[in-house]
Amino acid sequence: MKLQPRTFLLAAVCAAFLGTASAAPDARIAALAAKEKPALLETLKELVSIESGSRDIEGLEKISDLIAAKFKALGGEVELIDPSADAYRMEDTPEKIGRVVRATFKGTGTKKIMLIAHMDTVYTVGMLNKQPFRVDGDKAYGLGIADDKQGVAVITHLVSMLQALKFKDYGTLTVLINGDEEISSPGSRALLTKLGGEHDAVLSFEGASIKDDKLSLATAGIASVTLNVAGKASHAGSAPELGVNALYELSHQILQMRDLSDPSTGLKMNWTISKSGTNRNVIPASATAGADVRVLKVADYDRIEQQVNERVKKQLVPDAKVELKFERRRPPLEATDASRALAKHAQAIYKDELGRPLGADDKAAGGGTDAAFASLKTKAPVIERFGLQGFGAHTADAEYVLIDSIEPRLYLGVRMVMDIATGKTTVR
Repeated sequence: MKLQPRTFLLAAVCAAFLGTASAAPDARIAALAAKEKPALLETLKELVSIESGSRDIEGLEKISDLIAAKFKALGGEVELIDPSADAYRMEDTPEKIGRVVRATFKGTGTKKIMLIAHMDTVYTVGMLNKQPFRVDGDKAYGLGIADDKQGVAVITHLVSMLQALKFKDYGTLTVLINGDEEISSPGSRALLTKLGGEHDAVLSFEGASIKDDKLSLATAGIASVTLNVAGKASHAGSAPELGVNALYELSHQILQMRDLSDPSTGLKMNWTISKSGTNRNVIPASATAGADVRVLKVADYDRIEQQVNERVKKQLVPDAKVELKFERRRPPLEATDASRALAKHAQAIYKDELGRPLGADDKAAGGGTDAAFASLKTKAPVIERFGLQGFGAHTADAEYVLIDSIEPRLYLGVRMVMDIATGKTTVR
C-alpha cells in the first residue's frame, strides 16, 4: 500500500482499525515524522546545493561544517576528523581526504547504537549549475540526493525526533558521516571498523530502491587487480627481435587468469581495461590492464589473491618485467543471524504499524557499502538501506528520492533506535 504525503498520519493512526496492521502505530512518532518532513526537504536542499565530490576538499569542508553545526545544535558532542594521515593507500587514493563528522549523544541506558551515512558524491565541480535541487511531484531531484545526502538528512531528523520525544534510553548514540565512501573509504574505513566493534547495532542509511523497498543484510566485497608490464621498444618492421613485447606478455597474463571466477561461491574476477604501446610501428615497451573482483565472503579474498600471485609467475616473455597489485577496496557485508533477527523486527514495525511491506535481502547484489567495514570486527547486527527510496545514483540527470518515503523511513528509524535501546529487540 503506497501512502500519499497527506495521508501518512491518518493511515498510521487508523491502520489497526482498517485491518492493515495487527498493532497500533505510535501516534507521537507518526506526528513527529509528518512535522519533520518539510524540514528534511529543506535539509536536502541545503546538502544538495553544496558540491561535495570525493576529491573536492573545499566542497567537503563546507558540507562537513554544515553537518557538524546541525548535530551541535541537536546537543551532540561533535568532532571533525581528518583521516588523511592514516589512510589505506590505493592507486587512486588522493593525498588529502575529506573530513569525517562524528557526533556523540550520551544517554541514560546501556546500549550503544551507531548510525552511518556519507556526504561525498561521484560528481565533479560545476555540475550543480545544470542540476540544482528541485521538487517535481513526489520526487526530489539533485546530484547525490539518493547516494547519499538523503541518508545524512534522515539521520539528522531522526535525531531531532528523538530529542523532541526526550528519548535518551540509549547508552551512546553515535552518528558517523564520512566524505570518502565513493572512493572506497580509504580514510574512514579504520574508524568505521573500530566503532562498529564497539557498538551493539549499526544502522546504515544508504537508500532503498524505488522498485524493491527492502533492507540489505549482505553486499559484495570489491577488489581490483592491476597488471603492469615493462618491455623494450624497438622498430616493429626492421628490428622487432630487439624489442621485448609487453603486449604479448600482458595478453598471456590476462588469458591465464581468465578462469578464476567461481560461480559456486559468487567470486567474480573479470578483466575490464587494458592499454599498451604508443605507435603501430613500435614494439610496445609497456602495457597495463585492470580487473574487477567481487567476493561474498571475506575468506574469498585470501583465495583469489593467492591464485593471481601464483599465476603471474608463469611468464610467456622471460625478459618482460611483470608487476601485480591486488587491492582490497571494500570487504563484503555478510548476513548473520543477528542481522536477520533485527531485520525481522524492522519488518514487523513496517507491516504491523504502517501497513507497508519491507524486504530484507540476505543475498549480496550490486556495489559495496561502508556497512561492511563496520561489520568486520563485530558479531552485532549491521544492516544497510535504512534510507529513503530513490533512483539514479551516479547518473547526471535523473537522481531523485521519493518524498512519500520520508515519513515511514523516519518512523522506522526512530522506532528501531528506541527498541534497540530499551531491549525490545535482541541485538547480541
